Amino acid sequence: MLFSPSNTTGKVDNAFLFIVVCCVILLAAVTICMVVFLIKYNRERHPRPERVKESLLLEIVWTVIPTILVIFMFYFGWVDFKYIRNPPKDALTVNVLARQWSWLFTYDNGRQSDLLNVPLGRPVKLLMTSADVVHCLFIPAFRIKEDCVPGMTTHLWFSATEPGSYDIFCTEYCGVGHSHMRSRVVAMSPGDFLNWYNAPQGRDLAEQGLTLLRTKGCLGCHTLDGSDKVGPTFKNLMGRRQGVIRAGRETEIVVDEEFIRRHILDPRSAAVAGFPSVMPQMPMTDEELKTIVGYLMRIK
Repeated sequence: MLFSPSNTTGKVDNAFLFIVVCCVILLAAVTICMVVFLIKYNRERHPRPERVKESLLLEIVWTVIPTILVIFMFYFGWVDFKYIRNPPKDALTVNVLARQWSWLFTYDNGRQSDLLNVPLGRPVKLLMTSADVVHCLFIPAFRIKEDCVPGMTTHLWFSATEPGSYDIFCTEYCGVGHSHMRSRVVAMSPGDFLNWYNAPQGRDLAEQGLTLLRTKGCLGCHTLDGSDKVGPTFKNLMGRRQGVIRAGRETEIVVDEEFIRRHILDPRSAAVAGFPSVMPQMPMTDEELKTIVGYLMRIK
């Protein structure tokens, strides 16, 4: 592999390449035989059909060769599967919570992020679960994926070998915001990772509010730049005239602090007109709620 950003990339690619090469060779052999037989045994050359006797050698050859190939394919697949499914004991553990429609990564020191920050060269073990429906964490560049299932913990591991940012997708259809359920693996040097890992949490309201919006999954459905996603944008939220549906009737309100607070605590109390009513009730402390509301009131 010319570019292998993780320890799993090359292993999966090599096994896949071996299987593809075998399939191409078999396809070519079968196609050539078909063409030769069509030309050699067409009706013009053989107007009268002849009885063909069986060939024990031919039967053995086309049984043994595919069997050997299948055994080799199984061997490559099994060896790589065992490697990918058994993380080293010294791996860095990261808890992954999948939810509609965002990812939350929690580290051993309690630090949380909506990005998966990892150090280069160190094994990382993901312990994954879901808060609502079945999701599937997929890192295409690393060639690994695993389901996140409510009520159970699944696992996955890798070791990043090249610095950079690599996409994370959900590949299990999980509702209207499925296509927006994206994140990234950020692979950095061990020194940079330690600086990030041990950095004190920001005390500034803007930094705290933005961090909470990310870790609570709010930015999986909303934006800060004025564009709409699954839900309306947070930009210029305060004072906005907004259509809402209550008890089946649409009315227009002016967004204020009380509406924001009530809608976070009870999303079903009012649906924003023009958007699906899919916002989940997100557990949070009074302090977190106060910080988020204060931050949303200041976004311009």
